[in-house]
Amino acid sequence: MILLDTHAAIWFVTDDEAIGKISRAVALAALDDGELAVSAITFWEIALLVAKNRLGSLDSATDLRRQVLDAGVTELPLTGDIALLAVELEDLHGDPADRFIAATAIAYDATLMTADTRLLRWRHQLRRQNAAR
Repeated sequence: MILLDTHAAIWFVTDDEAIGKISRAVALAALDDGELAVSAITFWEIALLVAKNRLGSLDSATDLRRQVLDAGVTELPLTGDIALLAVELEDLHGDPADRFIAATAIAYDATLMTADTRLLRWRHQLRRQNAAR
């Protein structure tokens, strides 16, 4: 399973060139296999970005969520176990969305697709795919 970080999900569904060719191919293969996912917390993070006018022309988190789900990406719920795991992650910075997304990837034994250098450099056995590549 491939779990898209928030920016990777946006890049993927909007065909943004920021997602690298390798990552796009990996995501498309996962999508074909029914193994491409996002954490439900991603939509919370998108809503915050929209509210702060930080996503340019996008003016509706609901529309982007529908676009992600209509593309065939699976939404993974934020469970109590994932919430507890997010608190227990050692040496990961304090951004709550990143902690929930990383914990979701761990809970589902997924590869996290991200371009976030803090997540890419985090010393943990979590599998990662650099979304910019």
